[in-house]
Amino acid sequence: MRVLGIDPGLANTGFGIIDCSHGKFSLAGYGVIETDSTLSHEMRLLALYGRLSDVIKEFKPDCAEMETLYFSRNTSSAMAVAEAKGVITLCLAQAGIPLCFYTPNQIKYSVTGTKTADKRTVQNCVKLLLGLKEVPSPDHAADALAGAITCINSGDIAG
Repeated sequence: MRVLGIDPGLANTGFGIIDCSHGKFSLAGYGVIETDSTLSHEMRLLALYGRLSDVIKEFKPDCAEMETLYFSRNTSSAMAVAEAKGVITLCLAQAGIPLCFYTPNQIKYSVTGTKTADKRTVQNCVKLLLGLKEVPSPDHAADALAGAITCINSGDIAG
């Protein structure tokens, strides 16, 4: 099974692709989709859609995962993330890829064994679980990989 994890954002959307076979993880790829802040809002959303479509075509995931939106004090940034999540959801639906959602605490627990883990601990556990020499960078990509691991660990999607 190939899982696409997504850490959504308008400026930076992290993605991570993990293969799972016989209970073993292997890294297929990861990166960040960046949108140009000089573009209009709608063009940034369109750029996100286009790049994610390219990622889907390249890696052909069987399913996807995206972290649930949590509300922050900065409502304008929360709205931008919500719009990016809508574009991502549409892109995945058009490609026929099932999507699971997990809370930040579910992801932390799945990857580290505790809901109170900090970002660095999650990233180090991702490195260990995938047998990598270094923590995946940037952090948006590491977060997406943690989400993909959670999707696999949850058993929500049969492989």
